[in-house]
Amino acid sequence: MINESIPTLSNWIGGENRASRATVFTDVHNPSTGEIIARTPASPADEVDAAVSVAKEAFASWSRTAIPKRTAVFFRYKELLEAKFNEIAELITQENGKTLSEAQGDLRRGIEVVEFACAASHTLKGETLPLISEAMDGSSTREPIGVCAGITPFNFPAMVPMWMFPLAIVCGNTFILKPSEKVPFTAIRLAELAMEAGLPEGVLNLVHGGREVVERLCTHPDIAAVSFVGSSAVAEQVYRLGTHHGKRVQAAGGAKNVMLVMPDANLDPTIRAIIGAGFGCAGQRCMAGSVVLGVGEAGDTLSQRLTEAIDRMKVLPTDRHPESDMGPVIDGAARDRLRQAIENAAGEGAQVLRDGRRRALPERGFFVGPTLLDRVEPEMAVARTELFGPILSMGRPEQLDDAMAWMHSSGLGNGAVIFTQDGGAARTFAREAPCGMIGINVGVPAPMSVFAFSGWNRSFLGDLHVQGTEGLLFYTRQKVVFSRWDDQYSRKLGW
Repeated sequence: MINESIPTLSNWIGGENRASRATVFTDVHNPSTGEIIARTPASPADEVDAAVSVAKEAFASWSRTAIPKRTAVFFRYKELLEAKFNEIAELITQENGKTLSEAQGDLRRGIEVVEFACAASHTLKGETLPLISEAMDGSSTREPIGVCAGITPFNFPAMVPMWMFPLAIVCGNTFILKPSEKVPFTAIRLAELAMEAGLPEGVLNLVHGGREVVERLCTHPDIAAVSFVGSSAVAEQVYRLGTHHGKRVQAAGGAKNVMLVMPDANLDPTIRAIIGAGFGCAGQRCMAGSVVLGVGEAGDTLSQRLTEAIDRMKVLPTDRHPESDMGPVIDGAARDRLRQAIENAAGEGAQVLRDGRRRALPERGFFVGPTLLDRVEPEMAVARTELFGPILSMGRPEQLDDAMAWMHSSGLGNGAVIFTQDGGAARTFAREAPCGMIGINVGVPAPMSVFAFSGWNRSFLGDLHVQGTEGLLFYTRQKVVFSRWDDQYSRKLGW
């Protein structure tokens, strides 16, 4: 039976709320309490069609809007995001469960992409080469590609959508966003503020839903490009379906990121970095450091220091306790899956040094405490599977070469980190690590907005990554113009 006191959310199409005709809904929870705070509709495919129709119509004029006028919208958008910064951060905490500082970081990284979009008058400049041959000049421009779509996960309600739509739109495209049905409020607020900043109706649209919406976005003939962030399994499905239907696709998947600790590492900052990388955002991020390798004699000291640091962590409801070091996971299904993963790891032979199931936790909400597993071997499932939660696995390779072999066995390739004072070891690691984002004494090597989020292997499918120059290239296509003007003919005519 439907509880009428719980709001049912609408789609955002053509600059207005449009109620969905959905018959299936997803409950939106406050993860700190378990309370249901809204329902997200599983929109039918024809509501995607309506959004595409509006976006296609808006593209005709927006793509011809002068670039300085487009960037002016994003300058105003940044001002609005800054003015509403605390409000949006609190929304993120409410629907995702992040600590307030993590929510602020989520939003700040998104705003940095908006700042990058504001530079489009420079970054979208083409190239010219006069006199490429006698009497002939050459030039190239970057042109918008049409209606674009973005499919985003629950773990970064602000940052990941803003990896996509600001760059797509400033390039002259129109956009349809399908946010995670678990965290719809932030995306809705971002769309409202974009409209308030002066974005014309139909340029940015939002359609809630699940698999039916995703599949329609990947197959609709009037959508030119699809951006996706989520698990590797779904990334592969989106990539295959989208490219089969002639679309550009960038699909960022999951990871199993490794942190190497060499015996000469400066331990105090190293421990802080590992705790932040492993348990920040309750481990629910594709750049989480989920495996720590204490190389050689570093292992014993490292395990002791990590258990001490975990014991000091405060795990509290984030909507009421800004001092919390770690919040809940997204929902009950995630909590139960992670509890089972700890049980399975113990069954495989891992030593459970700190058990997130046994820790004193809030009675309400979806909490799993920070967990440390020691004596993990590379063939164990816990070492190879992305758990997406606050579970840190520790291995003890004898040498750097053994640690590198562990990494090469993964098949995934988002990030890897080394903690050392040895420049030679750091250089070898940076050159040979089989992933696209490297940290040297940096816990989470997630790139700033001017660089691409450069996943490798099964962590990314496509040719051009999100963010940075690659993001601009993904949302544009090149036009090359050659022009010939015969100077001799002009002189004969007396010109």
